[in-house]
This record gives sequence, structure tokens and C-alpha cells, in this order.
Amino acid sequence: MQPTADMQKQNAGSYDLVYLKQLESESIHIMREVVAEFKNPVMLYSVGKDSSVMLRLAQKAFYPGKIPFPLMHVDTGYKFPEMYEFRDNYCKEIGANLIVERNEEWIEKGAHPTRLGNDKCCWYLKTQGLLEGLRKHEFDAAFGGARRDEEKSRAKERIFSLRDEFGQWDPKNQRPELWNIYNARINDGQSVRVFPLSNWTEFDIWTYIKVENIPIVPLYFARERKVVERKGILIPVYSIDTVDPDSKVDVSESEITTMSCRFRSLGCIPCTGAIPSTAHTIDEILAEVAAAKKSERENRVIDLTSDSSMEQKKKEGYF
Repeated sequence: MQPTADMQKQNAGSYDLVYLKQLESESIHIMREVVAEFKNPVMLYSVGKDSSVMLRLAQKAFYPGKIPFPLMHVDTGYKFPEMYEFRDNYCKEIGANLIVERNEEWIEKGAHPTRLGNDKCCWYLKTQGLLEGLRKHEFDAAFGGARRDEEKSRAKERIFSLRDEFGQWDPKNQRPELWNIYNARINDGQSVRVFPLSNWTEFDIWTYIKVENIPIVPLYFARERKVVERKGILIPVYSIDTVDPDSKVDVSESEITTMSCRFRSLGCIPCTGAIPSTAHTIDEILAEVAAAKKSERENRVIDLTSDSSMEQKKKEGYF
């Protein structure tokens, strides 16, 4: 039986906020443990909803002091204009130390999914950009906002996830983690990716955003947008030139429709589509998430290239 709107609201309203406090405490403990044990940590900031929650947790973990590590945004040059505007304004507002790293060589070469393929483009602009940024600043621990419920390769990750001297991950050779005892010991050249939101779900994230009144990029809310559909993904018409810079795909006026939609997760414009939605508020998003049958990354093209694509990217150094 499909849940009715009233059933969805009731489900969202019955959420146990005590459990949310437990998740918050665990994440704060993880952040403090990293700052105590590592020489030079950094927080990866993608400007999405999970990054926004992670940032609020960092503020709480070290209050009334400032966040004791910088934020690093690996910028592919293909983020939504609303994301850049939000990033710059919000980091300035809270006084965060923001580092922006870009693989300028491949951005100047015109790297794009339609020219290189999704995997190669992602390797040059995201993975290589990330690895070079970590090496350049000699970071030995990097916080990321990935959650185990997002995608199956993320579900395999430990909270403290070891990377070798090349920044690569071996999913078959991971350290045991007993309760809240984390192993921070690393050899020269090794580093650790840290996932303080591992045990959170998409529903937890949105509930925390609501409870804490955390600012987020407006793209997450539904509004009427002119879109075209390609392979089941809605592409806003205003971003067509970025999705298809060489104009190889014809878009006729008859294909363009105006519909209410929003972005369930945010990434690069060429690889991120919108979903049909009428959720204009966080309560409406919570009801939508409670009733969802598909993964929240249903609109992310990079997750759809093959069953092992994300795990392979993570082995190579992608977050």
C-alpha cells in the first residue's frame, strides 16, 4: 500500500530526537578525536546538505573556539552558480578558512563528461584535484560527509578509513573498528579519510537541518523549472550549455516542459539531474524522503555508469 500524505507526515513527526542527539554526540566525538590525534586535518566541503551538517557539528565540537582546521572545496568548475554563491557567502559569514583547489590543467583543456566520458572526467577534475590538494597542503586526515546509506561502496568504509601513500583505498584490507575505538596510527605518506556522518541516514540529515535551522543551497527546494528529460533525468534548460557544451544533442522546443522539481543531491551540473517534486519546505522534504523508494543518488550520473563505478573511483582516491 502506498503511504498517503498524512501517513508520511505522521512518520516524519514521530522521529526520535533522542537518537538524533546520540548521532550528534558520536560525530562530535569523532571530530575531537581527529583533532587530538592528527597533525594536520582538513574538512572536505562540497557545499551540499551533508557538508552543511558536518560544518555545524564542527562548530559545536569546538565552541566557543573557531573550527581548528580549514575547509577544502575541490572545485571542478562545473558546480551550480547557486552553490558558488552560497559557499562564498556562508564561509565568510561564519569566518571559516576556505581553501579552493582546482585541477587547472584539465579545466583549461576543456575536460567534460561528453568529451572524456564520465569516469575520466571525474578522475581528472575530482580525484586528481583532491589528491593533489591533500598532498600540496600535507593533510594527514580529511573529513568527508559520505554516509553508509547513500551507496553500497560507502557502506563498506570504516569511520577512520586508511589511504596508502598514493591516496588509494583497499576495501579488502581494512582495519577493525571496535565500538568507538578508532585507530589513528599511520605511517609516513599514509593518510586517513574520516566519515563522522557514517551512521546517519538521509532522513537524519534533513531532520538535523530542520532542528538546527542550518542554511542550505536553495536548489534543494522545489520550484517551477523549465526542463528537458534525458535518460530519466531532468535537466534544467538554463544549464543545457554546460551539460552539452559542444551542442551535439538537439533540444527542441517541444521537449521543454515546465514542472515542479528539485535536486535531491548536488554535484557537477553535467552529472546531476533534478527530480519531480513539490517539496517547498523541509517538512515536505522529510515526508518525501520517508516515502522514497529509490536511492537519494538516483539523479547522479556518475553512480550509474556501472555497478562498481563508485567503488573503483574510491579505490583510485576519490572520496
